[in-house]
Amino acid sequence: MKQNSTADYLACILFRAAGLFTSFLPFNVSLFMGRRLGELIYLFDRKHRAIACANIRKAVVEDGDYKAARRITRRAYQAFGQNLIEISFIPRINKEYLEKYINIENLDYVDAAFKRGKGVIFLAVHEGDWELSNIICANVGVPFVLFVRDQGFPRLNALLNSYRLKQGAKIIYKQAGPRQLVETVNKNQAIGMTMDQGGKTGELVKFFGKEASMSTGAVKLALKYDCSIIPTFYTRVKGPYIKVILDQVYTVSRSGEDQKDLRENLQRLAGIYEKYIRLYPHEYLWTYKIWKYGRERELLILSDGKTGHLRQSESAAKLIIQQLSGRGIRTNLSIQEVKSRESRQSLMKLKPDIIISAGSSVSGLNYRLARQNLAKSIVLMRPANISLKKFDLVIMPEHDWPPGRGLVPRNVVVTSGALNLIDADLLKEKSGRLKQSGFIKGDLSSLCIGVLVGGDSKGFSISGALISGVISRIKKAAEELNADILLTTSRRTSAEAEQVIKNELGGYSRCKLLVIANENNHPDVVGGILGLSSIIITSPESISMVSEAASAGKYVAVFKAPGLSRRHRRFLSNYHDKGYIYLTEAGSLADSIKEIWKNRPQVCLPQNNLKVAEALSKIL
Repeated sequence: MKQNSTADYLACILFRAAGLFTSFLPFNVSLFMGRRLGELIYLFDRKHRAIACANIRKAVVEDGDYKAARRITRRAYQAFGQNLIEISFIPRINKEYLEKYINIENLDYVDAAFKRGKGVIFLAVHEGDWELSNIICANVGVPFVLFVRDQGFPRLNALLNSYRLKQGAKIIYKQAGPRQLVETVNKNQAIGMTMDQGGKTGELVKFFGKEASMSTGAVKLALKYDCSIIPTFYTRVKGPYIKVILDQVYTVSRSGEDQKDLRENLQRLAGIYEKYIRLYPHEYLWTYKIWKYGRERELLILSDGKTGHLRQSESAAKLIIQQLSGRGIRTNLSIQEVKSRESRQSLMKLKPDIIISAGSSVSGLNYRLARQNLAKSIVLMRPANISLKKFDLVIMPEHDWPPGRGLVPRNVVVTSGALNLIDADLLKEKSGRLKQSGFIKGDLSSLCIGVLVGGDSKGFSISGALISGVISRIKKAAEELNADILLTTSRRTSAEAEQVIKNELGGYSRCKLLVIANENNHPDVVGGILGLSSIIITSPESISMVSEAASAGKYVAVFKAPGLSRRHRRFLSNYHDKGYIYLTEAGSLADSIKEIWKNRPQVCLPQNNLKVAEALSKIL
């Protein structure tokens, strides 16, 4: 409150000083200084400058050209500075000033509107020097009342209203309620009102292709009392010369359904203003979050081409969609793979509201694209060469060495493994589809051992000898436990390992499912195996694969192998220590499987999705 009071005093002093100073200067010189003032505000007002530039990219710039949006943003700030200076002219404005500097197009529309005898609403949006509207009407003989609301600065409001009243304008305050508005239109007088910036209580209509909240007062008044509406737009021609564009008289349409009529008339009026804003984009006040209250969000996943990274991004997207859906917000999801420099440049044309990426190679693009669109930026894994604080949310697993305790930024959530899509509903869906696919041979026994075999990666490979020993021990456990085997390879599995697997399991009666991913893959295989199996065996090299298995609520055994990176070893050790997996030597795999099934300890599940969901709720 004290801060607002101080700002109120300073604003009053500034406007009084500006009025005194400009009274000694020609109008052109004063407005030249206004442009410089606008540029100064543009330089220091980083927050609103970013909002304006992002809005302009989404609304009026072809192909989202960022440089063009910045040019328009700069012009908009220059125009804003001129409008601020022009307010100080108000005490000096008279009919001679209006006749010289103000050109009103289609003035005959005003006579036509008043002839209907139902009152007139001059409807505007926040653009141009709307402060002149009441002064213009007061001096051209139009019976006009301005509908205003206080802006939180009582002294500044009182000063501005004194300027208006001295020029013969009449004012209705919002606090007075609708009674005075009704009285005004019943006397066949005119009211000045705005339509945009409807806030929480406004009606959502499409504005430049996306839902925005619009004020409903003018249309509700017109629907009830049959007032005429004249859409009005102001644009500066040069210096103090202003063109006031009066669009043709708008009469509301009615269908008998109140809510439908309100929305459709607001939509038609929004289309009228879109036309003028496209012609004069620098005149509009872009510095507020136009689509904040809309019920649609554009969600973009940037993919580096790695399946594991994409699955993590998709799992984050799923959590976001669930949260927004709970708030009545629809989400449009798109996935763009970043393949080349050309693809990166084309991505800069996109206009997302939320951006997700996994992997350091695309984190920089996430940051730049989010800045240009004022989008929420979410990265999974440690970003490359960029401060963690640059993103809205960083989802970082423990094995990526997040900052130590007390040093973790508020926007970082630390998970125990890779985020994934696995949950009970997905497993049920995938296992049902896999059963119907024809891939499974015969009926399954009560105990199934699922096997997920990965493949070669940097510094790591699954040799034929290693996989041969693993398969033989799984077969031994299956014989002793009377279990069936369900196995799939990955696209990274080497030809040597694939051949060994086919030789060992191709004719083996207990192997009810054998999928060689490079030959005959199926989208439901991994999820189906996780859903149908009670014990899961995985190779150790894929953090995403092990994390998915651990999230399935089953017993998970991971066999050890040489060649793993320090990061992978750290991950497996953490998961083993927390009881999510059983890390075992390949030669002891059969004994480990039998011991797990004999003792059947409690299954421990990572709570990554819950932690991430809580973090997302704070930024969405």
